[in-house]
Amino acid sequence: RIAKMIPPDPAITLKEALTNEPELSNLYKNDAQVHQLMDTALSLEGLNRHASIHAAGVVIADKPLNEYMPLFKSADEQVTTGYTMSALEKIGLLKVDFLGLRTLTVIDQTLKLIEKTQGKVIDINQIPLDDPKTYKLLSSAQTIGVFQLESSGMRDLLRKLEPERFEDIIALLALYRPGPIGSGMLDDFIKRKHGLIPIKYEHPKLEPILKETYGIILYQEQIMQIASSLAGFTLAQADLLRKAMAKKIPEVMEKERKNFVEGCHKNGVREAISNKIFDLIEYFAGYGFNKSHSAAYALISYRTAYLKANYPVEFMAALLTSERDNTDKIVEYVNEANRMGIQVLPPDINESDALFKVVDAKTIRFGLLAIKNVGHGAVESIIQARIKAGRFRSLQDLCERIDLRLVNRKVLESLIKCGALDYFGLPRAQMVAGLPLILEYSGRIQKERQKGQLSFFDLDAKENGFKIKEAVNLPAVREWPEPQLLSFEKEMLGFYVSGHPLARYAHQLKRFCSTSTSKLSLYNDEEDVKLVGLISKVKHTLTRLKQEKMAIIKLEDLEGAVEVLVFPQVYLKVARYIQPNSVVLVKGRLNLKEDAPKIVANDLFPIDEAYNLISSMKINLTGVRENLFESLKEILEASSGRVPIYLQLDSVSRSRVHIIVGENLFVSPNEKLISDIESLLGEDRVSIVI
Repeated sequence: RIAKMIPPDPAITLKEALTNEPELSNLYKNDAQVHQLMDTALSLEGLNRHASIHAAGVVIADKPLNEYMPLFKSADEQVTTGYTMSALEKIGLLKVDFLGLRTLTVIDQTLKLIEKTQGKVIDINQIPLDDPKTYKLLSSAQTIGVFQLESSGMRDLLRKLEPERFEDIIALLALYRPGPIGSGMLDDFIKRKHGLIPIKYEHPKLEPILKETYGIILYQEQIMQIASSLAGFTLAQADLLRKAMAKKIPEVMEKERKNFVEGCHKNGVREAISNKIFDLIEYFAGYGFNKSHSAAYALISYRTAYLKANYPVEFMAALLTSERDNTDKIVEYVNEANRMGIQVLPPDINESDALFKVVDAKTIRFGLLAIKNVGHGAVESIIQARIKAGRFRSLQDLCERIDLRLVNRKVLESLIKCGALDYFGLPRAQMVAGLPLILEYSGRIQKERQKGQLSFFDLDAKENGFKIKEAVNLPAVREWPEPQLLSFEKEMLGFYVSGHPLARYAHQLKRFCSTSTSKLSLYNDEEDVKLVGLISKVKHTLTRLKQEKMAIIKLEDLEGAVEVLVFPQVYLKVARYIQPNSVVLVKGRLNLKEDAPKIVANDLFPIDEAYNLISSMKINLTGVRENLFESLKEILEASSGRVPIYLQLDSVSRSRVHIIVGENLFVSPNEKLISDIESLLGEDRVSIVI
């Protein structure tokens, strides 16, 4: 209760809150318990609440570190310095940031797969930086999975910039920040690159420094080069100028301006020009980025783009493997592989390895480790059993040969539910129902083997050439309904294998949607959209200010997923419809302010009620033979109702006219009515208004 009275401003202090909030101030004065609480909080405010540890910082010294500073161990046993970063620098120690990137593992794994599948050994340090395929991929913004370049905002920028050389990628990463975007610097850069506005240099000596960035001061290093080339600064003096620009202390800036103008004068640059150049430096310094940092990242971006463009199947297999524990990313990359013409086959107990593997130039096999609940130990046991005695012939054969201490019932159920055991030819529901019997039988055999006891089942006796073996009879169980099958696949893999729950709503998707999730980024911010989708995730929450109920929904269609925000006013009206795995029609407003598009819902209905929302229907009769009109009339009469029908015709003058039918032919819309009309007249002849 007290915490909610503190304004949600991160910069506010408790003292300011007591002054600005009358209710809190009143409680502080009149409630002894609140008074004590606030006094305690005031004394604690501002103290370090814990010891933060740098994610990648390593301190290097010439002697043991405990001779320079106190050390302590963190909760996970990491030896950590007792001094802060700035204090370490002041006592003369070297701090280096070693940043670990998952992308480096993806590159390494891709190179190994290329060597394995194609026999090529590629030195990633020697790849050409002018590869046409790579720049074609970048310019077309097909950069899902490419380091630093896969967000929707960055892909949009790639389309506009159309990079043609490595320096463009360096600049791109330096430009894609709030400062350059907000200042218009980014748009200016793109226009200059495409020759839409002229590139001017205030002095000839600026051209060799600024040519690669089309006359814009983009990098901190360029500021230092300008100071050195025009004003004769040493690199140390130029670095001091760079630091002064970043801090923007007026007295220091004035001093540096004087030094710069004087230096330029000695080199024959007029005072008016040198002042103008200093003004430019001062303006761009707020947005200047470290080029060496951007270049290092750009190199990794280029290398991943090169591998995707030239070795797509190996790259996508490595990428999927790297994100095997992230279901959302797996779904995104499987969809991207499909777009690239690469099929990702479902997991198979006899074909899959631990990781995603390349089958051929257009096919990847799903890795067993990416299945939910299946760990390293279980996968190792399965693969070793397969190497030792060949393919598994049945569920019973599998359970007898694997280590059941590692591959337990939960693992086996997950393998069944995702379809990895479909090779055995049994319904998944039957395998799950019979699993306890098989496990009991297989467990007994394994225990006897461990004790060194021989049983009838271990004898190599043969009858008619076949080994005698007792088969466990599985209960006769019908297969799960399709929605249940698909739900289990989604739960275990993150995506559907056998089909999609929305497949049977294909007609409704076409009729009621104004777009699909994959095309949302092509629309304008705040534009109205209609979307039919499956609710795959629901998060019920409260608004921060008024603590009102709202919901955040993940809505999936056949092409992807989008986040839908249902704010309190709409939530009160539609809360009963917000259920996981239900198919709904969402009408809302598009929000493109962040990287991923979102929809702010204005209304939400179950798909079964969508036909009740139709306010009118239009039938295009252009080019339709007159002998079909009577049949159309009979179809309309069979679904009599109150929704008007408009007939679209082309007149003799080729102008388009709409004629409303008589009220006796008004209809009650439903799927059968629309299907019958399209069967008679042809597809896409009916349009609806909601």
